[in-house]
Amino acid sequence: MKRTFYYLLFMAGLLICDQVSKSVVSHYVPYGGHVTVIKGFFNISHIHNRGAVFGIFNRPGNSIVFMILTLVSLMAFAVIIYLFIKVPASERFLKFTFSLIIVGALGNLLDRLLRGYVIDFLDFYINGLHWPSFNVADSCLTIGAVLMACALLFKRGDKCFLCS
Repeated sequence: MKRTFYYLLFMAGLLICDQVSKSVVSHYVPYGGHVTVIKGFFNISHIHNRGAVFGIFNRPGNSIVFMILTLVSLMAFAVIIYLFIKVPASERFLKFTFSLIIVGALGNLLDRLLRGYVIDFLDFYINGLHWPSFNVADSCLTIGAVLMACALLFKRGDKCFLCS
């Protein structure tokens, strides 16, 4: 039970970082604008993503896509919560990866439900190569998914050697 409290505290901290960062960006950077942080490499931008990852299906006014994405997000969130609960406390690495995925899913789900879009603001590029803008929740989802894939790929028998 004590470990669960630490995971919840970790998740709450990351979720607060995600939501506060989005609020700060939406307050200080005009929609569609940007602030150059490292010229030629990194901007803080203010973008509204009504679609899925990397802006797929990002079209304002498309309520069917919004409803489908919200429903899929809710179902995925429920499955991840279920898996987090079912994973034994001894599997700390898996608990950690599920914690990251939960924060990412919840952060973007909150945006979708409260704002109708997800705020993306981390904007990296080099010359003509531009990475789609993302946010703290997206980072948590990506890192959690990569770590989860590593845990599954490097599993030995019934025991994941990364998980102990």
